[in-house]
Amino acid sequence: MNEDPVTGSAHCALGPDWTEKTGHSDFTAFQASERGGVVKLTVQGDRVILRGQAVMMSRVELMH
Repeated sequence: MNEDPVTGSAHCALGPDWTEKTGHSDFTAFQASERGGVVKLTVQGDRVILRGQAVMMSRVELMH
């Protein structure tokens, strides 16, 4: 199975820097990888909220 085209981990790290440099807290970013994609992010205090499209590849139910 191919990896996800966009994981968002880099955007979580970069979001606060972008907010500090631009004064804005909402961004639309593009991950320019082979299977790239668009991520919308909002920086709220010490949190970064990511939004985008996803496709469910599997579902697992854990029993205890």
